[in-house]
Amino acid sequence: MATAPILSWEGLGLIQGTGWLFKDLDINIAPRDRLALIGRNGAGKSTLLRLLAGSVEADAGTRSIQPGTRIVTLEQDPFFTGYDTLLDFAVHGEDGPAQHEVEAIADQLGIDLSREAKSASGGERRRAALCRALASEPDLLLLDEPTNHLDIAAIDWLESWLQRYNGAFVVISHDRTFLTRLTKATVWLDRGSLRRKEVGFGGFEAWEEEVQKEETRAAEKLDAKLKIEAHWLERGVTARRKRNQGRLAKLWEMRAERASMMGPTGTAKLAVAGDGSKTKSVIVAEHVTKRFGEGENERTVIKDFSLRIQRGDRIGIVGSNGSGKSTLLKLLTGEIQPDEGTVTQAQTLTSIVMDQQRSFLKPDMLLRDVIAEGSDWVDVRGVRKHVQGYLKDFLFDPSMIDAKIGTLSGGEQSRLLMAREFARPSNLLVLDEPTNDLDLETLDLLQEVISDYDGTVLIVSHDRDFLDRTVNLTLGLDGSGHIDVIAGGYADWEAKRRQRTSAGKAKAKGDDAAPPAPPKPKSTKLSYKDQRDYDLLPGRIEELEAAIERDEAALADPDLYTKNPDRFAALTKAIEKAQAEKDAAEERWLDLAEQVEG
Repeated sequence: MATAPILSWEGLGLIQGTGWLFKDLDINIAPRDRLALIGRNGAGKSTLLRLLAGSVEADAGTRSIQPGTRIVTLEQDPFFTGYDTLLDFAVHGEDGPAQHEVEAIADQLGIDLSREAKSASGGERRRAALCRALASEPDLLLLDEPTNHLDIAAIDWLESWLQRYNGAFVVISHDRTFLTRLTKATVWLDRGSLRRKEVGFGGFEAWEEEVQKEETRAAEKLDAKLKIEAHWLERGVTARRKRNQGRLAKLWEMRAERASMMGPTGTAKLAVAGDGSKTKSVIVAEHVTKRFGEGENERTVIKDFSLRIQRGDRIGIVGSNGSGKSTLLKLLTGEIQPDEGTVTQAQTLTSIVMDQQRSFLKPDMLLRDVIAEGSDWVDVRGVRKHVQGYLKDFLFDPSMIDAKIGTLSGGEQSRLLMAREFARPSNLLVLDEPTNDLDLETLDLLQEVISDYDGTVLIVSHDRDFLDRTVNLTLGLDGSGHIDVIAGGYADWEAKRRQRTSAGKAKAKGDDAAPPAPPKPKSTKLSYKDQRDYDLLPGRIEELEAAIERDEAALADPDLYTKNPDRFAALTKAIEKAQAEKDAAEERWLDLAEQVEG
């Protein structure tokens, strides 16, 4: 017998601007539901949470709630104005949680609630909001990006709390690991419709591809234009999955190569001057130590750290808040100097820093202004591109070129900043918590751009899945001053820590047994022809993309058809031919990449 829902909406609809944001949505939430709410930026996920909470009035539909059901929402940006301290915020209101419950959770999250609210950091405010939400003993928790501004230790604790939680929750998050570990069903808000499947986020990608195939089959019965669009709809999802696999195969190769450069104890060994590696080095840290404070308050944040960063390295920096991540990043980039040791940067190093600060974006600015200073063309690392084509690369509709910044969602603004920064010439990319406010599709795009970037990348992030998909070297800080240097991603660092903990326990018991060796990765040997295609096709695809972009820019002239209809027809035919060849080349290379990945 099915359990009666504690909250439901029937025929839910909401008007935004001149049309419906969504219409005729039905959703039911059972007492123990663990729901992932998925959708692109701008689809209305946060708005749907507010409609579930009853804090936004709908334009259509009926909301039903079981009497006595307590609903608590964790907003992305909690409102702290009017509160003197974080504790004042956490216990505010007639139905506010008991202070001792709030303080017990604060102790677990490691936050001082006596801090002034106005001077608290984003991470401290998010933890205070968590204390308030969790201590309220809700029947239904509505969580909007709960891991934003939290460090890994806090995320681990929150995961454990939610696994023990007896109520229901609906969560919006870009953190794939968080969603995979916790959710049991998925609600997908897509183009104004709402689908639900009783499978956690771990099964979402397969479900998404299944839905796209069904839409393709349905569209094939319609006209030719829709048939072409449906083909691209299906191919986009399938190709993205294959590209992800190909990039991961390349990343594993990079990790294996980096592991061969590591010392036997896991610390980084410095290359000797005559081995050819020195010319590839972009940053060299030798016996670096950094302290803060004086006397009894002195603390060593970085202790005797050495590393040679090679051209093309993708390095993740992880650790709890206060462990020294920002200090290490500033040391490596030369923003601050060590107390002992040296940090040397290559003279040719040109860096761009992406910290997701949107303060310079003004509501009346146009996308064109941000990307190309009002021009129709933008120089992308030395290559001239049409602004509309470049925006399309970053998942924007080219027709949005003259849209105002004020009409964009927070995630779209972050994506716009990505496009702006990646156009600049550089050989060092510094990303400080880059995944905040990005939807899953944009995260895939960011991973792809990082993979294709021909310089060195430094990433500070708490997003474990993102690090596992992008970095070949992880610097793990534990707060003692020691830094683990691990060839691999977050999962590899976590495994190293578990191994060290197990070894310590075994040693205490007198057990000297060595841990089992990791399995060797599979390899697939291609035939001569296949290997040649695998090596040469990426270059051919780039040539075809450049030709298509050039011809599309010419075709964009509104007077071309009237002035020169023959050229218009020739360009149209050339684009169709190049697109077909590009499609075939991509499919061929992706199939070969799957074979290589094994």
